[in-house]
Amino acid sequence: MSPVFAHGQLRLYLLSLLNEGPRHGYEIMRDLEQRFNGLYTPSAGTVYPRLAKLEEEGLVSRGDDGRKVTYTITDAGRAEVARRQADLGDLEDDLDRSASQLADEVRSRVKGEAADLRAELKAAAQEARRVAQPATGEPMSGRARGEFEQAINELRQSARSILRSRKTAESVRAEALRIVHEAKRQLDQLK
Repeated sequence: MSPVFAHGQLRLYLLSLLNEGPRHGYEIMRDLEQRFNGLYTPSAGTVYPRLAKLEEEGLVSRGDDGRKVTYTITDAGRAEVARRQADLGDLEDDLDRSASQLADEVRSRVKGEAADLRAELKAAAQEARRVAQPATGEPMSGRARGEFEQAINELRQSARSILRSRKTAESVRAEALRIVHEAKRQLDQLK
């Protein structure tokens, strides 16, 4: 995945957010996630060390209300934001490009996952047709039954993996459901 922030940009963005008003660390992470329409969520390991560094530099202060730590910009922090207004405009342009690149990467990954799922489901349907019980009512051999059950289980695992993954886009889940319905329709035609 492409980096979202270039060197020093997250620092400036954090100051800009805190210039709008005090925030808890979680609120900052949520604001960043919203800025990127859910395509990027910074980790606590990314945000808190930078906030600590800003505090060391005297640009933010930290207050503890017992439950949560609140970060507030200091006068020195406000002065830096004021001095770097031109950089903030460039930063917004860079973040727009980063968001666009992230969206392109997600679309590409979703397309690839959907293609992989279609191929797996097609192979499972072909395997099901290959080992299907003949219309004569003859019993299926133990080996054929085992292969059939294995193909069904592999299909089930693939579909559940897509369903349960937090990284799977809703469009991929919808495509997976469509493919499962299509596989069922094809199997029903064999009856």
